[in-house]
Amino acid sequence: MAEMHDATEEYLATILEIEEEGVLPIRARLVERLGLSAAAVSEQVNRLVDQGYTRLLDDRRVELTDEGRTIAVSVMRRHRLAERLLLDVIGLEWEKVHKEAARWEHAISADVEAKLVELLGDPGTCPHGNPIPGSANHRDVTGTIALSQAEPGPIEVTRVSEKLELDDQALALLAAADFIPGATARITRTEPDGVVVIGSTGREHTVPTEVARLVFVAPVAA
Repeated sequence: MAEMHDATEEYLATILEIEEEGVLPIRARLVERLGLSAAAVSEQVNRLVDQGYTRLLDDRRVELTDEGRTIAVSVMRRHRLAERLLLDVIGLEWEKVHKEAARWEHAISADVEAKLVELLGDPGTCPHGNPIPGSANHRDVTGTIALSQAEPGPIEVTRVSEKLELDDQALALLAAADFIPGATARITRTEPDGVVVIGSTGREHTVPTEVARLVFVAPVAA
């Protein structure tokens, strides 16, 4: 694969992340996710179209071409493997691995990627519970629901939305409550304003509405 600018990889991977969450990948969603101006995003998307990595459809959707999808999957895989390395081997705090992995994903070669898979045991998900493309240990998270929609009772955290991974304050809140993928907790109640109260680490924690919509859980037997 030819070497390319980091921005190209970032845009392609972001389109794939938005798709993964079941959201229509239009330019407005890229503006929100990347924190850039509409003009800057439109210019870069047009460049991606010219390069043959994306196409613009009549419904305003930005669609990955086969070549663009191949690159996006590769970037996503490297990013999530880097997150696992940073957490599982280096011991970086859970809430910090996403931002740090964003610096690593563009520099990991195919040889290093293969060594990471061997070292980490071909993990199926990143530390935030999202699937690592190409892993032989795929974890099925279908049937999980947003915390905001879950009924009171015991639950297991399954994954955190990529969108939430960009929010340092939200990640710190979840880490402090030990409310991260693989952890169990109990939903005590949901307030009228959508705030969810959970029992974890021996005490109650409040999860803001916008955070509760982006954390996914599964019920567990009492």
